[in-house]
Order: sequence, then C-alpha cells, then structure tokens
Amino acid sequence: MSTLTHRQRLEICLSGEKPDRPPVALWRHFPVDDQTPEGLASATLNFQRLYDFDFVKVTPASSFCIKDWGSRDDWRGATEGTRAYTHRVIQQPEDWTRLQALDPARGSLGDQLKCLSLLEAELSPNTPIIQTIFSPMAQAKNLVGGEQLLVHLRRAPDAVHEGLKIIAETTQRFVEAALDTGIAGVFYAIQHAQYGLLSEGEFAEFCRPYDLQVLAAAKPAWFNMLHLHGQDVMFDQVLDFPVQVINWHDRETEPSLAEALTRFPGVLCGGLRRNETMVLGTPESVTAEAADAIQATGGQRFILGTGCVTPTIAPHGNILAARQSVGLDG
Repeated sequence: MSTLTHRQRLEICLSGEKPDRPPVALWRHFPVDDQTPEGLASATLNFQRLYDFDFVKVTPASSFCIKDWGSRDDWRGATEGTRAYTHRVIQQPEDWTRLQALDPARGSLGDQLKCLSLLEAELSPNTPIIQTIFSPMAQAKNLVGGEQLLVHLRRAPDAVHEGLKIIAETTQRFVEAALDTGIAGVFYAIQHAQYGLLSEGEFAEFCRPYDLQVLAAAKPAWFNMLHLHGQDVMFDQVLDFPVQVINWHDRETEPSLAEALTRFPGVLCGGLRRNETMVLGTPESVTAEAADAIQATGGQRFILGTGCVTPTIAPHGNILAARQSVGLDG
C-alpha cells in the first residue's frame, strides 16, 4: 500500500518525477446544491469521500462571480449540471462602462469564500482544494451572451475593455481572498482561446492581459490549473501562462497528450472523454482509455481526468473505474 498522501503524489508529479501512480481527479457540477455555500460544500465533500480523488476541484455555478452585478439564472436540467441564464446585465455597449468593482467578501462572492472555508475545515491538508475561476472574458460572455459579446468587442471595443478592467480587478481580489482560505490554487477556465470564436489578435487584445492580471494573484499558490475549453484551442498562445497544469478536451481537439508533452514543460490533465466514455461507456472502456492515456504520457507529468466537467449522469461504476484505473491504494 502506498504511503504517499494526495498532496505528496501531486507534488512529485508537478516536480516532473514519476509518482507511485498517476494522480487522478474528476469533478462535476452539483445543481440545486450549488445555490448555498453549505449545499455546495456538502455535495463536494460527499463526492470526494466516495471516490477519494487526489484533489478537489470546487465547481460552483458559473453565475457565482456575476450574480452581484445582477445576472440571473435557473436550473433547467442540463446534463452537465449547468444553469440557464435568464437575465443578461449587459444590453447595450455603454452598459460595460457602468460595472462597478465588487467586494469579494460580500454577496455571492462572499458565499463562495464561505464554501471554501467549510471545505478546508473538513478536508485533510493532504487533500488539495482548487477553486474554479472564470476568466474575465468568460464572465463577460455570461453578462451579455455569447453572440452579443463578439458583436460588442468588434463594434465597441473601448467599452468592452472598460468592462473587462472592472471584471479583472474584481476577479483578482477574489482570487487573493480565496487563497487566504488555505486552498492550494485555482482552476482557471478560459473559454475564448478557440479559433472558432476569436482570432489570435483578438485573444491577445481582449483576453491575454486580463488573464495574466488574474493569474498574477494566483502565483503564490503551488497548484494552479489552466482549463482551455472547447474546440480548436489556442494551445501555444497560453504556454507561458504561470500555471503548473493545463487541462483541455484532449480526446476531442489537438494537441494530443503525447504531442502536448513536447510543447508544455508542466503537467497535463486529461485522457478521458466525458460523454462517449464516462457517460456512454462501460467500466471496461473507461479502464482501457485510462491505460491508453497513461501509456501515451508514460505516467509522468500527467493527471488522469476528463477534458471538462464530468456530466451529472455519468454512472457510478464508470467514475469508480476511472479511480480504480490508477490503483485504489493511496
């Protein structure tokens, strides 16, 4: 039986050495439960106690960071566990200039800090916790809606920049407050580093400087993961971001795990398809896909996971198979 703790295993992995087994973690949304800090903390703890993953990724509803600007959303049964937005704060380009910086200790942001404190009080220091942080551009998309965001940034770029500055300032302050709760780092979600959404020039102008501002606040943490959401991602454009781990839909879009190992000096997280394998597959297919990912990376600088959230309808047996595929001991 391994004598390594979850944290020790991750630290060995992050150092570039090969641990006793590859770390593994899956994460999911907890709809309805995620509407209170106590509910989200309880659901997250139950999930971790059942599967004993090597770290806990806290997954609030995406609206947690923009509710205090007036956004509203409803739970309508999406299998990913995400909520549907019912009110967009930004209606006209000039609305961007009306956003005011939020206090991270109050309102919905304050509730999320309470959730982190509850988790820290219940989990061992040997089980690292990372908090989901949506990039300023991802928050902007939820404030206005996806199609309108692209219209605004191309027709009223100065106004959008004014809004992004306020969002980045607020997010930076929240990250600082989140680290004060004792968490190991952040899961930084970027949704617009996709060639199907922005050009490289637009990403460099509207995303990169604000991303780096927020990630600077997370730099003191030892375990920060960057999530590149979607298809045809701009992998090379984020290689210099100050994170230890990159996670993306590696089974659905380039680069492959093997190729990414040659391009990024840090750790990769992925290997499992969330729908075809985790939802529609069998324990046997989960085990086979995990083995293929471990072989592709040599089990080094690699964390087994999915490319994004595990759907709420993933069978227990498949989730358990992912955990067992790297060994249940330790």
